[in-house]
Amino acid sequence: MEKLNGIIVLGFGGHARAIADIALTCGFHRFIFVDANARDEEHFQGNPVLRELPSSINAQWACIPALGDNLKREQQMLRIEKLGWPIISLIAPSSTIGVGATVAPGSVVGHHAHVGPMASIGRGCIINNGAIVEHECQISNFTHVAVNATIAGRTSIGEYGFIGAGAVVIDGINVCEKVTVGAGAIVVKNITKSGVYVGIPAKKH
Repeated sequence: MEKLNGIIVLGFGGHARAIADIALTCGFHRFIFVDANARDEEHFQGNPVLRELPSSINAQWACIPALGDNLKREQQMLRIEKLGWPIISLIAPSSTIGVGATVAPGSVVGHHAHVGPMASIGRGCIINNGAIVEHECQISNFTHVAVNATIAGRTSIGEYGFIGAGAVVIDGINVCEKVTVGAGAIVVKNITKSGVYVGIPAKKH
């Protein structure tokens, strides 16, 4: 792939703007936002907001899904993959990525976040500003780790998970798919059933 000079951001909500902010710190300056709810001639910092995807893109552009909803973000990725267009990940320069850690396409690692050594971040994930994903954790596809949440070492989070702002999952925990952990909750044992978990210690709501 040639050196990229532009990003197509799929969405124009709060998360899409946060992605653009991260992309700016990565050296990108050209964006096209795509959102079905865009107003006529809407722009963001001089960049157009369109209702529909462009008919094609050249090799110097790539796409990133930018909806906060995990399932909808997956649908965005599937649509782009069907078109055969490139999908990138974005990693804020102020974040830290440990040795051997991997971040899959379509994922975002926000400002001052930390991904520890040998950790694995799946496709279409959000590791939000200030979040910590420690050593050897596995964050499965289309999961959102919110601002200032902490995932301690050797923990796994299943697909479509949401770990709320300031929540903590202690080390060595396994959390199944489609689990929401409320803001400030602390998970101290394995979660084997999908649902919403809140409180200290976290319990199914």
